[in-house]
Amino acid sequence: MDSDSDRTIDSDELQEIIEQSKKRKNSSFVKPNNKKVHTISDSDSDNEVTVEQNKRKFTAIESGDNRPKCQYGKKCYRKNPDHIKNFSHEDADPKLAKKKSTAVEVKAAASDPKSVKKRFSAEVKTAAPGGLDYNFYLTKVHGIPERYNNKLTFDIKDILSLKDGGPLISSAQFNYMFDVRWLMKQYPEEYRKCPLTIVHGEQRTSKSSLEKSGADFSNVKFCQAKLNIPFGTHHTKMMFLLYKNGFRIVIHTSNIVDSDWYQRTQGIWMSPVLPECMNSESGESPTSFKADLLEYINAYEAPELNEWCQIIKKHNFSKVNVFLIGSVPGRHIGSKKTSFGHLKLRKVLNLNGNLKEVVQPDWPLIGQFSSIGSLGASPDQWLTGEFSTSLSTTKGSSLISQPAPLKLVYPTENNVRKSLEGYPAGASLPYSYKVATKQPYLKDFLHIWKSEMLGRSEASPHIKTYLRVSPSNAKIAWFLVTSANLSKAAWGALEKKGSQFMIRSYELGVLFLPKYFGKEVFTSPMGNNFSNIFPVPYDIPLQPYSKDDQPWIWDIPHIKAPDRFGNMWCPP
Repeated sequence: MDSDSDRTIDSDELQEIIEQSKKRKNSSFVKPNNKKVHTISDSDSDNEVTVEQNKRKFTAIESGDNRPKCQYGKKCYRKNPDHIKNFSHEDADPKLAKKKSTAVEVKAAASDPKSVKKRFSAEVKTAAPGGLDYNFYLTKVHGIPERYNNKLTFDIKDILSLKDGGPLISSAQFNYMFDVRWLMKQYPEEYRKCPLTIVHGEQRTSKSSLEKSGADFSNVKFCQAKLNIPFGTHHTKMMFLLYKNGFRIVIHTSNIVDSDWYQRTQGIWMSPVLPECMNSESGESPTSFKADLLEYINAYEAPELNEWCQIIKKHNFSKVNVFLIGSVPGRHIGSKKTSFGHLKLRKVLNLNGNLKEVVQPDWPLIGQFSSIGSLGASPDQWLTGEFSTSLSTTKGSSLISQPAPLKLVYPTENNVRKSLEGYPAGASLPYSYKVATKQPYLKDFLHIWKSEMLGRSEASPHIKTYLRVSPSNAKIAWFLVTSANLSKAAWGALEKKGSQFMIRSYELGVLFLPKYFGKEVFTSPMGNNFSNIFPVPYDIPLQPYSKDDQPWIWDIPHIKAPDRFGNMWCPP
């Protein structure tokens, strides 16, 4: 395995790259000042226009215009051509504009993709706080219209301030990257002295630096995850929140650093508040979530987590209706071989997924991620072999069944350039040149990042999701949100003629199966049943890479065009 095939970056290196990319830019491009704005759009990617020209473009409206008024009027900063075309930007009463805009969105026809976007947006705005019953949310994003940061979104402060379980007693944070001082400020002031366990994978000098950063907080203790296989990471992102009246688990995709929570697309699953149960042997969920979580935590073999195992045992998980899909480093054999990684997903789908009569072999698989590892010289070595076989599994199906068609979503160079952060967003998309040149076949599977329905096309995706969708794009067989990127290190790979399953990293995610929500299938945003939508975080149908599109590669210069801030990307 190449030493950098699944390499991710620590906080110091990320900061260095961002600073270098800001400093080392082509001198022929300057940062916008208060007189000029660099406009980035599909139709005009490299032209500078004055602010006044922008205003004229946004507000050139004929008399008698009956288009709905954008609630932001002339202050609107959106550059989406469809938005400019469909909404008037004359100054108007904000309440009236909002009312008319919503009315137009709800009337749109289901067969028109643009109308689907409007209808879905309207549905999100009026959705129940329960996340359409799925407890799946996105993080709030700064820099997008506020209507997209509504009922189905949380930020870290929102999560740590929840009161439905009573006062917070203690907590644990599992993650890859930590800014301890920033984290402490996210807790409400009254909880900042509550016991906090930080579970990490840092080693040697990085471990010392992390522990030093928490030295001022007497309530913080550290737990180092064992990483016995080279190139593995502790990539799991989870919170334990113990309240006076219950216990909550949060599984998400964000590092514990400021930049991950406010300008990127991230996913969150939150359990309901779990009450105490009568005894430690009861309180299992219909998905065996409690037993699977205990198996995962016990795999750390860390005394610092024994107390949390006891807390898990004491609480009732009967209201949890998702499956836990985790990865734990090791060379797993026997019954443990199907406890983690893609073989665990295969087992769950085989026992509990849809029947093959419902989910036909032509239902495509979709994988969406923020990093790509070394997958082999040809796709059948792993990607369309054992990995796709696991994801293609249906209830009772043969494990040698033909893998389903595969589509992959990963940002292009232009996705990164046009993002809210500009090129620095690419520091969290560590696909290396060395790895990419060894697997050119991957481009045949790739699709761009696009999230117009949820207003997140420019919020660089750090979320990782996998799902299976019908050929019509209207139905979803299952959905997984996870920390696992597209790599063998995260998902595992068979060894020794299939008798051994090797995983390098810790990962964690949750799997949504329709029958545990009283449904045969989930409805995608392209479907007609808007009361039954699963909030997929990107637009379906997917848009394939064009011949000119290239996947973002983080360790080469990107100097053909500046980002929205006038910067080039010149890694050290």
